[in-house]
Amino acid sequence: MAGLRTVGAIALTLGVLAALHTDVTHMVAGAMAAMVATFAIREKDVRGQAVTLALGLPVALAAVSLAALLHNQVVGGDLFFIALIFGAVYSRRFGDRGTALGLIGFQIYFVSLFVSATVPTLPKLYATLAIAFACSAVVRFAVVPETPERVLGRLRDAFRARLAQLVGTQTELLDADPDQLEKVIDDLRRGTARLHETALMIQGRLEEGTRDSATASLVQRRVADAEIAAERLGVLLLNARSAERADTLTLHLPHAPLPEPSKRPYGDDDATRTLRRDLGALQLLVARPAPVDRGTALSHVRNRLLGYRDEDNLPRGSAAVQDVFRGIGEAARAVLGLRLALDGPQDESDDSPATTRSREEIDAEDLAITGSEKEEDDEDDRSGLQRPTTRAAFQVAVGSALAIVGGEFLSSQRWYWAVLTCWVVFLNTASTGEILVKGYRRLVGTVFGVVAGVLLAGIVGNHTWTAFVLVLVFIFAMFFTAPLSYALMSFFVTAMLGMLYTLLNTYSLDVLVLRIEETALGAACGIIAAVIVLPVHTDRRTDELLSTVLVRLGDVVSAAVEQLSGGPAVDLLDKARDLDTALDDLRASTKPLTHPITPLRVRRQTARYLVALLETCAYHARSLAATAELVPYSKTIAADPRLGRAGLRIAHNIDVIDAHVRDEKTGGEVEAGASIASMLEADGTGALRSGTVTFRVLRHLQRLDEGVVGLARPLDVPIAGRRR
Repeated sequence: MAGLRTVGAIALTLGVLAALHTDVTHMVAGAMAAMVATFAIREKDVRGQAVTLALGLPVALAAVSLAALLHNQVVGGDLFFIALIFGAVYSRRFGDRGTALGLIGFQIYFVSLFVSATVPTLPKLYATLAIAFACSAVVRFAVVPETPERVLGRLRDAFRARLAQLVGTQTELLDADPDQLEKVIDDLRRGTARLHETALMIQGRLEEGTRDSATASLVQRRVADAEIAAERLGVLLLNARSAERADTLTLHLPHAPLPEPSKRPYGDDDATRTLRRDLGALQLLVARPAPVDRGTALSHVRNRLLGYRDEDNLPRGSAAVQDVFRGIGEAARAVLGLRLALDGPQDESDDSPATTRSREEIDAEDLAITGSEKEEDDEDDRSGLQRPTTRAAFQVAVGSALAIVGGEFLSSQRWYWAVLTCWVVFLNTASTGEILVKGYRRLVGTVFGVVAGVLLAGIVGNHTWTAFVLVLVFIFAMFFTAPLSYALMSFFVTAMLGMLYTLLNTYSLDVLVLRIEETALGAACGIIAAVIVLPVHTDRRTDELLSTVLVRLGDVVSAAVEQLSGGPAVDLLDKARDLDTALDDLRASTKPLTHPITPLRVRRQTARYLVALLETCAYHARSLAATAELVPYSKTIAADPRLGRAGLRIAHNIDVIDAHVRDEKTGGEVEAGASIASMLEADGTGALRSGTVTFRVLRHLQRLDEGVVGLARPLDVPIAGRRR
């Protein structure tokens, strides 16, 4: 959508400028200004977008005016450019609007350098910028409108599609031959991760995209239920395919040891045939929205799947296969809740008793959802040079100063390419390692983009509109590939610039080779600045984020166990999403450690293992939170005070590991020993009974306990009773 909106704004700008018989230079300036005015604005609500766009025009006019006035002032122009870069980065501390205005100021100044703006050309440039911003507004608010409600609607459709794809992959897992198992499990990991990513995107849009907080809480609850049920179903299917119970880590760690397939042949018994049929039915139930639902066939399918929630309706089979049927029943219930939340009330005339019971449970949960506002995140209490935006501003300013000096030696006309690269490698990065990887990827993309630019420029020649069409194609490809590969995005950026050079009649092989040299210089200057100016080393950054994840994990587990033990109700799903957000930040910060060019293979494997283990712990914590939220108002689930004791060891172990990560000399040790079940049964109250909340959450607590102890080993945290 961002690509379509940007291409539309550029095309409309070019059309208006062509109708006014504008020369090619100003058409290029207008196209670049329209692109900046469109992609820089990232606010979610329409009113905020309009205000920022309106403020962006005077910022752009001021930038181009100063660029023209300082055109012949080499030292003054360079000093102002450095000050502008510092201000543009520092303005990120003021949120989306500050980020957008800073980006507009920097990019329009860069455009002015690109088209060699002078004072006599200012009137035409003013008119060009005004047209570009007006066209951007028309496309944004009329042609390709983006409202929070529309975005949330697309995300909900995407979540439904991802969920259906994941169920389809789980069906493949059931029938996969041993030699196909690795590929199917890789697909299962990928599908689970994409479903989780979509759930997080929905979480980020709920506040603006729903009419009130109660509706937002309802959708949040149902999305979380569906995600957890789908992930649990994948684990149960792995168990059914394994000779012994599979490790949950298999779903989260690439290249993890695969479970040994069961010796029993699949596909020949009644239970497996029924299982295959019902997985297909579940996929149909997920994929078809309620408004499309016609007739009674889907109602019968839903009734059958929900019937598996009753023990008497389970088909005969092994214990592992019966667990899968139970998982299908719980997944069908989650899908029913999701359909009610997304599509509204539905026909209940064909409901079976099992479906009626599920509806009553869902209605009771809906009534209990308070819809309380989510607490605002704590403000960053760091000040001065410790604030990330301040530190980044100084780093970029120093790096840009180096890039200007070095760029002038390479070319007195196009030195600004080095500055642009230095600026870009600092965007959305927070450590030296991230800057190094981003600079490397940009250089690789630029080299291949130059090759493509050489070939395309020779083919296009003097065909102006053909070149503009290719520019639009490359811009869309740039936006489309940005989330997938930074190197690919850099490739399309460089190919687009080759077309722009062709339009300005400044194309030559020497210019494109200079582009590679300036890019390499800019990346090197950015890396040097990141290393010598207030550096944030990758290890330090990952340790900080790892500590945050551990704190969030401890918060979720402690609050869930307390509520499961009969404590007061709290907003557990918000705590779980805070954990997911922190884990996503940690995963992003470890990319320099897990990148293929990293020479330290042991550290790369350790980082992957830690992240995968934390993802497994987060899955079990989400499951605990979802179950705990049912306790205050459920008629079928009761609190069990014995669980409070089980949570103490997990909380203690998390605190010990967190203290070790923060390098606090506490002398604590991780406790490992008897299983959670044996600890609970040792209090003399008898064995755990099926149907109690204790029995339901026991496996999640056990896996959490094992996962937290597993974190201690690669982090060199001492474990009580062990020498190693």
